[in-house]
Amino acid sequence: MSDWDHPDGGAPELQIALVRRAVDHRDAVRERCHGCRRTPLIGERVYFREGGAVYCELCRVLEGPEAALESRLVRGPEFGHTMRLADHRAA
Repeated sequence: MSDWDHPDGGAPELQIALVRRAVDHRDAVRERCHGCRRTPLIGERVYFREGGAVYCELCRVLEGPEAALESRLVRGPEFGHTMRLADHRAA
């Protein structure tokens, strides 16, 4: 009998609670746009304002572009863990 073949026809309450906790934790550590609450996509530029508020490209325009202090590109989880091969042979 697998975990999903619970006699009540659903997943046990402990499994549901653990999945819900993991999803809540994952959402808590993600950066979200202060204006629209959207998670920026990989490759998208985000803008930081005073107080640490993060704004996506679209909300930055609505809030006024002059208020942004800093910007950076959203990187994927593999950033910093990959290697670039360089060919150093004479041409």
